[in-house]
Amino acid sequence: MSEISITQAEFEQFRALMHRAAGVDLPPQKISLVSGRLARRLRALGLASFGDYHRLVSSAGAHDEFERMVDLLTTHETYFFREPKHFDFLAESVLPALGRTRTPRFWSAASSSGEEAYSLAMVLADRLGGDAPWEVFGSDISREVVEKARGGVYAMNRIDGIPPDYLRRYCLRGVGSRDGTLQVDAALRRRVRFAQVNLNGNLAGVGDFDVVFLRNVLIYFDLPTKRRIVERIVRQMRPGGWLFIGHSESLNGLDLGLRQERPTIYRRM
Repeated sequence: MSEISITQAEFEQFRALMHRAAGVDLPPQKISLVSGRLARRLRALGLASFGDYHRLVSSAGAHDEFERMVDLLTTHETYFFREPKHFDFLAESVLPALGRTRTPRFWSAASSSGEEAYSLAMVLADRLGGDAPWEVFGSDISREVVEKARGGVYAMNRIDGIPPDYLRRYCLRGVGSRDGTLQVDAALRRRVRFAQVNLNGNLAGVGDFDVVFLRNVLIYFDLPTKRRIVERIVRQMRPGGWLFIGHSESLNGLDLGLRQERPTIYRRM
């Protein structure tokens, strides 16, 4: 099949579809990204145009292909202990202040393939104890990366951010057919639960949390969508709970019942 070009009208169709489904804003300069990532599906399915593919994923009964499209058009870049000062603040300022009247809960709300959620779990196991009552929940819109996160297996070139002591205590080096990989220790993996969650939907089912990491995902939403998503997140935060966002993000101008404690750290009032 010869290379198929996406038209501006077809790009606008996918742009509107992604905004409705996931709240993701695909700016005009992303047209080549959309074309490149979806072209492989057109070839695999033998479709003649991007319009044909849009009709397919918009049709009833195309749930699996629709999810595949969302996977292709969302970004899953992450790594262990990204923005390490957040983890330092968590360990040194947040954890000592948490009450012990109920199980503390932590949410990695855009966990991608799990590195952030496992980073949280390593800090909690270290500071609160591996047998202490605490819970980590990791979620992402992509079913594919959620499955990868549950396995906890990563290439060795992805683990540079893990402190050496944590690497020794909470990770296992792959051998034989798994040479060149690392797996998070089974005991730690059991403390982390993952699920597919669309932040642009109803979040009541995820429960309430003392700490939410909502980092490096708000940049993909326009301002009205960002407001709605943060409002939903705040409703799932316990009184006095903490919200961490990415260093390239801001909640300026959004009155959401949060008090800023640091440039990218907020607390529910």
